[in-house]
Amino acid sequence: MNRREFITYTLAGAVSLTSQRLVLASTRPLVLGIFPRRNVKLTYKLFTPMAKYLRQQLGRDVVIESSKSFKQFWQNVKNKRYDIVHFNQYHYIVSHEHHGYDVFAVNKELGQSVISGSLIVRKDSGINSITDLKGKTVLFGGGKRAMQSYISATWLLRQGGLQAEDYVEKFAVNPPNTIISTYFKRADASGSGDVVMQLDNVRKRIDISQLRFLAKTKPMIHLPWAIQGNLPSELKVKITHLLTNMHNNDEGAEILRLASLDALVPATDTDFDEHRKIVRDVYGKDYGISLLK
Repeated sequence: MNRREFITYTLAGAVSLTSQRLVLASTRPLVLGIFPRRNVKLTYKLFTPMAKYLRQQLGRDVVIESSKSFKQFWQNVKNKRYDIVHFNQYHYIVSHEHHGYDVFAVNKELGQSVISGSLIVRKDSGINSITDLKGKTVLFGGGKRAMQSYISATWLLRQGGLQAEDYVEKFAVNPPNTIISTYFKRADASGSGDVVMQLDNVRKRIDISQLRFLAKTKPMIHLPWAIQGNLPSELKVKITHLLTNMHNNDEGAEILRLASLDALVPATDTDFDEHRKIVRDVYGKDYGISLLK
């Protein structure tokens, strides 16, 4: 092999290696992140079929990830670990502004694509108004980034005239646990989304007829699904089309049913303006970013 042939061979090898690396980069597993609305074991059970469906349709590996806590989950959002992510409205508002995520759909479950934040008490608690919670224990699920369970519930407390020092603030791992704890009289009231009381993992554990809503926000757009903005446009369009049309075919509809969903309904950023107002009322103009690092 002469010198010219050697250089040509070496350059061809380098180009080939670069091409292989590009192919591998483009086909790395997509990460589907699901926030800890429920416990981790149940979350994986509900959404693994969806990850498998995406894998089959895209011809590309899709892995599902969740976290044991909202704090850990949020750190992964900040690090842009998730390519596709299902989270709450507060997560979306901040991640859209600071971490490059764009909403494409929201849940439709129990026939509704809207959800309300709420405060729930036992019917026999003697608590009939928000002011009756003065000096009582209010249990919130998931931490201070939980949109319905903490932020909206806190907004309801403020609208009812109570400030942070007027009640005892405690936290459970997730929203279902707040309701279950209130049922067992471990707290006087719980903050959660109004649909949480209807979830199977709540109804199977307690008699929800013994509970009632003390207060609710008006219905607002449901829990969002977003996609990382730096993914190729063609891929984003394909993922959006697949997930928002699952309810139109038998296989997709069954996978949605297994995830306790009716459908994923197309959504846009402006659909979350009502949530932005509530977050500003509770946390200020910066959405509490300086407080919740």
